[in-house]
Amino acid sequence: MSVNTDTSTAFTQAQHDTFNTTMQEENIIVAANRTELYLPLLKEKRVAVVANQTSVIFKNIETPHDLSYTHIVDSLLHLNINIKNVFAPEHGFRGTADAGELVKDGMDTKTGLPVYSLHGKHKKPTASHLKDVDILVFDIQDVGVRFYTYISTLHYIMEACAEQNIPLLILDRPNPNGNYIDGPVLEKKHSSFLGMHPIPLIHGMTIGEYAKMINGEAWLTNGKTCDITIIEMKNYKHDSTYSLPIRPSPNLPNDQSIVLYPSLGLFEGTNINAGRGTEFQFQRFGAPFLDKNHFKFSYTPVANFGSKYPKHQNETCYGVDLSEVKVERSFTLKYVIDAFNHALDKSKVFNTSNFTTHAGTEKLQQQIESGLTEDEIKATWKDDIDAYKKMRRNYLIYN
Repeated sequence: MSVNTDTSTAFTQAQHDTFNTTMQEENIIVAANRTELYLPLLKEKRVAVVANQTSVIFKNIETPHDLSYTHIVDSLLHLNINIKNVFAPEHGFRGTADAGELVKDGMDTKTGLPVYSLHGKHKKPTASHLKDVDILVFDIQDVGVRFYTYISTLHYIMEACAEQNIPLLILDRPNPNGNYIDGPVLEKKHSSFLGMHPIPLIHGMTIGEYAKMINGEAWLTNGKTCDITIIEMKNYKHDSTYSLPIRPSPNLPNDQSIVLYPSLGLFEGTNINAGRGTEFQFQRFGAPFLDKNHFKFSYTPVANFGSKYPKHQNETCYGVDLSEVKVERSFTLKYVIDAFNHALDKSKVFNTSNFTTHAGTEKLQQQIESGLTEDEIKATWKDDIDAYKKMRRNYLIYN
């Protein structure tokens, strides 16, 4: 199958070119492409796959401008692997559902395989889902932010496998925000599907490394351990740059959005729009109640792909456009602080419970409302970050 040009999943040609350059320079080979390492583990087994639109095998990664790929489910079927069913995370198997939207079970029209949603009635596979399964394969592209729910799905997959004594094969992929660690560490009382474990907002791990940490820190129910095998990437380091060729979710359309997502994602817990309902998701923010004398940029969110009901739909929002700004792979609070400080009615900014769920702590909202600077706020979580980094070293696979 040639590269998918459907705008629901594919990036623009310019971003494809960036991806090709990155892949050629660093020659990062994702685990899915290392079939010689994992096909022997799947032969003669009944297999289930946890996958979405990013779960692909690239055909010619060393050939410039060739982004041909096949979906891993299609490839495994072609190789006569006995796939029994597919499990789909948030946004669904083909990656078209809105953020937070419940996804129903169904059937994949291309393969005829049953698809069980892990973002609907169930967050965790049931015993009946797994009764004819010998091994699970997990292959999903993450972006390295705690409230991006694919790592919560990983937790529940590991828990189900541990309970049913089924091994889990993890095919690792790069973390595009894997070069740094920042943000408040989640407090246990604020655990949710948007953050299940005491890790910073930007955790600096790949899916494989995070799975090792879940096991090693006994975070599964009753301290159970999942039997995991991790197929590692080749030539990946945590400071590697990696341009994703396929949208990891509907509202992360390009590299700019993925780099800004750790910072602008906090707006998801406020009443401020973060670009949903435009073609510049997580590259702008705004609201009708922000001061238009301070914020000269304006836009109007409308219902579109990935956002059926965006915040402030059909209303003029005043804010900031970051789509053309050069940004570093780092986390900043300056956008949230600026929006709060220049809101005409500050009581409208925070959706308190939702912001706390995203931040993982009540303290961040309190600190912003009390007027602390970004440096002062970040100083309060330094000790927690240092302790986390020490723990994280035990589970690293890549330098």
